Amino acid sequence: MPGLSGKRILLGVTGSIAAYKAADWLRSLVREEAVVTVAMTEAAERFVTPLTFSALSGQAVYRDMFADEPGRVMAHINLSREADAILVAPATAQTIARLAHGMADNLLSSVILAARIPVVICPAMNSFMLSHPATQGNIRRLESFGYHFVQPGSGKLACGEIGDGRLADWDAAREKLLSLFQPDDLKGQTVLITAGPTREALDPVRFLSNRSSGKMGFALARTARRRGAEVTLVAGPVQLPDPPGIEVVHVATAEEMRREVMDRAATADVVVKSAAVADFRPSVYANHKIKKSQQGLQLDLIKNPDILAELGAKRFKRQILVGFAAESRDHAGEGQRKLREKNVDLVVVNDIMGATTGFDVETNQVTLIDYGEAVTLPLLSKEETADRIWDKVLQLQNRPAGA
Repeated sequence: MPGLSGKRILLGVTGSIAAYKAADWLRSLVREEAVVTVAMTEAAERFVTPLTFSALSGQAVYRDMFADEPGRVMAHINLSREADAILVAPATAQTIARLAHGMADNLLSSVILAARIPVVICPAMNSFMLSHPATQGNIRRLESFGYHFVQPGSGKLACGEIGDGRLADWDAAREKLLSLFQPDDLKGQTVLITAGPTREALDPVRFLSNRSSGKMGFALARTARRRGAEVTLVAGPVQLPDPPGIEVVHVATAEEMRREVMDRAATADVVVKSAAVADFRPSVYANHKIKKSQQGLQLDLIKNPDILAELGAKRFKRQILVGFAAESRDHAGEGQRKLREKNVDLVVVNDIMGATTGFDVETNQVTLIDYGEAVTLPLLSKEETADRIWDKVLQLQNRPAGA
């Protein structure tokens, strides 16, 4: 089941101005078909009404630990039993302190104290409150209990100050939630991924490039991080936000990508070359704009470095090397050729001619080719495709030595 669809999330909302953002997070969860129940503190109701959260979730909001309606008398025990995870957003300094000291003086803190499911806490407060030793000590204490924290963002706060303490972006919280429902079978591994196109400049305003959006490489990076890997993503020019928790190195040209990849490859357990690197670049760069008045313009092109082949020649024993092949025909033949010529473990062949596969779409259908078999996956989202690729990588890592 993709993403958070079908996951039962208990959303705890506390008394911060950022509570209005929690309503938008709730919309995102419902849009993803998660089943969300909301529990609010009394202070939270000063900022956003329970009716708002009830309308967005389609369910009644839990507010009172001493409610006498049938089915709610034991809500402080039953709510966590009926959920897969608890998300506290925003979490104030007061709530963090209450949880750190095991207080159960409101419904939300009682639910969390009785919970035996993952708890994700998203702090939101004034930067001085956040940095105070008491708050930092409470956060460390909760982390020692096994609670998960989403680092707050930085910027202009509601009080007018600038600093840390803003409620994190939903993307960061979503990634934390997704990681709870994934195996950590890549934990301890260092993964290097390339994504997107490269640009080879002709003059100050023009360049040679391709249609790659980088979505497949970014999906690989996100899913590897969720499964516990330490991920570095070397990305060409793309219109995608940097995935949270991942080191992203931005480059433009094939030469820049080669330099950044080769500097890091020796320490990577797995290298995935999903970028669409330009095969050629202009032999001469025009320092001024080429005028269209010139007739019969011809471009002299030279080959760019073959990064994948260089990685294959320099790889260390037991390092897994994955290449991508964007093909319009003879997928199996081209994949087999690239597998042998580049000295890689796995080639992912991508059909660039399909309307729902290839460049700048949300789905993909690829063929995984190694020295033992060729498996064509069904049409999947790019994140689901990425997870299938990681499953294959783990299979290759666990093969007997010398096989």
